[in-house]
Amino acid sequence: MRNKICLLFILLGLISLILGIFLGLLSSIQYVIPEFIKAIVPFSHLRSMHTVCVIAWIILTGTGGVYYYISKDLPIYSYILLKIHFIIFLGAGILILISYLLGNFGGKEYLEFPPFLIIPILLGWVIFGINYYKTLIKKLDNWPVYYWMWGTGIIFMIYHLLEAYSWLIPSVNSNFIKSLTIQWKAGGSFVGAWNMLIYGTAIYLMSKIKHDDSIGRKFNYFFFYFLGLTNLMFGWAHHIYIVPTERWIRYFAYVISMTEWIVLFNIIYEWKKSVTIDIKKQHLLSYQFLKLTDKWIFLNIILALLVSIPAINLYTHGTHITVAHAMGTTIGINTSILLASVLYIISEFITISNFDIKYIGYKIFDYSLFFFWIILIIAGIYKSYWVQNNGMNSFSTLHQNLLWVYISFSVAGVGLFVGLLLIVIPLIKKINQIIYL
Repeated sequence: MRNKICLLFILLGLISLILGIFLGLLSSIQYVIPEFIKAIVPFSHLRSMHTVCVIAWIILTGTGGVYYYISKDLPIYSYILLKIHFIIFLGAGILILISYLLGNFGGKEYLEFPPFLIIPILLGWVIFGINYYKTLIKKLDNWPVYYWMWGTGIIFMIYHLLEAYSWLIPSVNSNFIKSLTIQWKAGGSFVGAWNMLIYGTAIYLMSKIKHDDSIGRKFNYFFFYFLGLTNLMFGWAHHIYIVPTERWIRYFAYVISMTEWIVLFNIIYEWKKSVTIDIKKQHLLSYQFLKLTDKWIFLNIILALLVSIPAINLYTHGTHITVAHAMGTTIGINTSILLASVLYIISEFITISNFDIKYIGYKIFDYSLFFFWIILIIAGIYKSYWVQNNGMNSFSTLHQNLLWVYISFSVAGVGLFVGLLLIVIPLIKKINQIIYL
């Protein structure tokens, strides 16, 4: 089957996830033991490699899922372009990791690699867009909402990746406030763009697991799409409360920043109530990960609503609370949806046992992530209090006082790594089995 090419994206995504969590674990150990492998890979290199691997997990698995799902209804426009897309992303990823390992940096936050490497990444997204729209142009009538979400995500990803490199323009780079604002705008918005791919995948899964195609065409789902689109375009502003920008931008961002999650929480919650016991048994692990998504949306709504309040954001910005918010989103929400997607796709080829080592991994993953999240919040509160009362001159003392937190990071990191290994390794084996069937 030619759509097995789509599985290569997912396979590479799963490998990136394991590598990313492992690098994160090494980073947490360096917090506790600063000299740990510092001479080989310093923390600044580990952090960047960890970040890019986790982003690669989201992008590759989301992309592979979209390709696979649209190929079920229509033949992909060009399988040659599909192969080229995969090769480009694979090559770019290897070059980025090598550049980080060698300490060859040259970009802004989250995109610290040498600027020329954005060219193949953009080319890959353009190829994705061509293949996507050329495939679906054969079926223009009555698109379900997830088609719109995937297509919108691709277009905005291209735009905001270009925007992220506007700092190369002298007039932007010479103006610090303008450069910083655009940097955070682009960063926040390309997260919104990949969220379109992931949340569209969540709605697709809910539709197919329940065997109800009307789900993707209901009013509240399209309302969620337009709300997400608004969030994509304007929600980034809650990252820059401390930057002297127009007040209306801050107020507007505050109003809309969390509304998207509230609606998604309601959608998944209502869907869970409507799923029969037989359907739950048929897709138990996929269902469990979507259920876990709802839990993390709820927890992150509470945290994000609090840190979106400007008076609180002033104290929490740049602390471990920001990291807790990012972890809850990236691992708790996005990773849960993507693992549900991978499990669903594999189940279409071969039978998956629900109560095996993967379920044990699911439980370890769930508890470890929650422990990690709580520890980060505690550390953030403590750091904020310390900075306000002692100033940054006592940072070394602060670090010593937070040593127990860093040890807890490492313990939670081991739990996350083990839990994901128990889930992901069997999935990698099954995907390899499918590819070579």
